[in-house]
Amino acid sequence: MSDFSNGRIKSVLPSAGVEGGEVVISCEGYDTSDYTACRVWFGEQRGRIISAAPDRVVAAIPDAEIGVSADNLRLEGGISSFTSSFALGSKLADNLHPVANPAIDHSDGSIFVTFSGSRGQKVPVSIYKISPDDTVSPYVSDIVNPTGLAFSREGTLYATSRYDSALYRISLFKEIQTVASDLGVATGLAFDRRGDIYVGDRSGTIFRVNELGESRPFATLEPSVAAYHLAFGPDGDLYVTGPTVSSFECIWRVNAMGEVSKFYTGLGRPQGLAFDASGNLYVTASLRGHRGIVRITPNGTRAEIAVAGSALVGLAFDDLGNMIVVSTQKVYRLPMGLRGYSVFEN
Repeated sequence: MSDFSNGRIKSVLPSAGVEGGEVVISCEGYDTSDYTACRVWFGEQRGRIISAAPDRVVAAIPDAEIGVSADNLRLEGGISSFTSSFALGSKLADNLHPVANPAIDHSDGSIFVTFSGSRGQKVPVSIYKISPDDTVSPYVSDIVNPTGLAFSREGTLYATSRYDSALYRISLFKEIQTVASDLGVATGLAFDRRGDIYVGDRSGTIFRVNELGESRPFATLEPSVAAYHLAFGPDGDLYVTGPTVSSFECIWRVNAMGEVSKFYTGLGRPQGLAFDASGNLYVTASLRGHRGIVRITPNGTRAEIAVAGSALVGLAFDDLGNMIVVSTQKVYRLPMGLRGYSVFEN
């Protein structure tokens, strides 16, 4: 952190973000006497100041070209120039349509993202692959409304379709096989430690599917207006979000017996979720009027915005400390220095 003109930046909250997000900069001695001279920069990208005072600035993160990132934020005023660290996510892809978490192939770091489309729409490409060199290429084309994505212990990609109520397995040769059907409006997807598959039917049921493709109801929740999103935590419980019409929603926890309880309450439209190796839960949601990725402590007692962003729907951790974040159209990579939790590593 640099300190000029008898002032300084005290904090930037959150300290990471992607385009469209808003950050709150606490500072001292910021010269706002000439508002036209007040500027905020995210690396070399000029942001937009929403409000400014000598001790507090609210700024919006600008759009940037694919591949552009930054590791600092700079405030400029009449005689002020303050710099602080800030992680600006690099945009990897645009014009896609993720509706849940991306999936990471941990064998090589490739990222898989859906182009889900509107209900019943058969798009030219259902799932895209982003290679380690950031090349975006079509992967499969024959799944209508792909929604949830997840890899098995063996490294096989699975996908749900909210259109035809099915769970699919996709081989390394891109062959698509139906694993289970009659799963309702099939959305969320997660594996447990044993390799059983859990599929969320947004009308109110979570199904458990075994290796033979046999499915049975596991738990019942409130219906969702959008989708269920699922993730297993280090404690072995299943965590679920399912947006409703409420603006004060919760994350559900389901134990091994299928018993449902509330883990954390107070989020707006919570969607994709993932755990880090320390047991913190990250969820795309709004918290106290701010949108982004919320970090919740393992005991569910404290929550804060960890990443600023808008229209975010999902996230995942790669093996290099990055958080892969998806919005309704875009994919970003954020260097967070975090190791993600995987049920297959424990």
